[in-house]
Amino acid sequence: MKLVLPSHLVRRLILMIGGEAMQSGFHFALNIALLHLLSAQGYGLFAIAMVMGGVGLSYIRSLTAVPASIWMGKSTTAAGVDAHDVTFGSAALVVAIFMALGTGLLMHLLGDPSGVAAGCFVGAWSLRSHMRTAYFARRMQVVVSISDAAFTFAGIALAALAIWFLGDDLEGSFYALAAANVIGIAVLVRLSPRTTRISFRAPTWRRYAKLWSQLCWSAFSATTSNIQGQCLALLVAGIAGPAAYAPLAAVMLLFAPLRIISLAFVNMAQPELAKLLYRNETAQVWTQARIWTLVMGIGSVAYGCAILFILPMIKSQALQGASISFIGLLAIANYVPIMLYVMPRVVLEIIGDFRIVAIITMGGAVVGLALIAIILAIAPPTWALAGSAASETFVFVLCWYFARHRMWNFEHPNERRDSWFGSWRRAAALAAFRR
Repeated sequence: MKLVLPSHLVRRLILMIGGEAMQSGFHFALNIALLHLLSAQGYGLFAIAMVMGGVGLSYIRSLTAVPASIWMGKSTTAAGVDAHDVTFGSAALVVAIFMALGTGLLMHLLGDPSGVAAGCFVGAWSLRSHMRTAYFARRMQVVVSISDAAFTFAGIALAALAIWFLGDDLEGSFYALAAANVIGIAVLVRLSPRTTRISFRAPTWRRYAKLWSQLCWSAFSATTSNIQGQCLALLVAGIAGPAAYAPLAAVMLLFAPLRIISLAFVNMAQPELAKLLYRNETAQVWTQARIWTLVMGIGSVAYGCAILFILPMIKSQALQGASISFIGLLAIANYVPIMLYVMPRVVLEIIGDFRIVAIITMGGAVVGLALIAIILAIAPPTWALAGSAASETFVFVLCWYFARHRMWNFEHPNERRDSWFGSWRRAAALAAFRR
């Protein structure tokens, strides 16, 4: 039977994309403004702060947002939903504080005097990301959209004031971004029909600890995902310096809206797919995953072509005469696989197979680190993007393989098959036993 996507999913996606589009437009405009305003060193530092923001979002997603979305979606009572909301919301605050402190320390080590402001920005951004996902899980899409609008308009006004009065001082821009995120959080809290609660009492942590056997793999997955996803920035900035990373960051940040849009698809699909899987409707889960992947794949290619068209029009000292069209092509080779493995990764997460996600991303990290290090030793930093693209392609292939394998076993419980990884483990255990 052919599946027709539910109309409520389409409406939810439109609301989510609308909110993400506003934020993406603001980030895009700010990147362009700072690209023309800052030196290569300054823009490289700004890009590293944005990378740390991405790291914060990935830890929030793995340790609090995704588990909250899954367990809140599976809860059959309002009390259960509230309990998981408080538990993961409290954990999200702790993760956001640690990310703020880590970002401030890193920026200080890199010689940036605006480390405190950058830390405030990353911490507030991380916390708002969790709250958005939790509100989506509660079906409060309209509230989230209003909050996104408040964040966007506040960010535009505050960033414009910071640039007008402070010029190329990064500290003002970071404080403006932090304040905009705090305003977005305040709007979420104010418009919520439920009181937002944070608790650090023993029952809250016991509830979180009970889930840690699964979440520890999610934490490991977040770490390997960050290494795999951010190894380009880490190696290029660490070996060649922030100025050498600036041209790559200038182009890659233009593709950042694709990551934000992919989060909209995740927030839209994850609770719905979790419920379908809970009802054992595996065929619908797999069909929706393939349909949304096709949509994201076509969209990412179209977006990449649009960016290639406008790249020659960008003139900035931060680009240092680099071949930005070539960088753009390599960026497309990075982001298309990212968009294509979003849905199979969601499938693996709602199944609860965080371990295989961690193994996949660890493999991608090893591939990426090795190739980028080799390329930096023999070629200009621009070519490092090719190593990153190979890493993302590796993750894309394995996510689809293992997601399909797990879904096949769900659909055929009496004919379960081992994956090649499971077969290897079984053979290794048998060989050890025979010895």
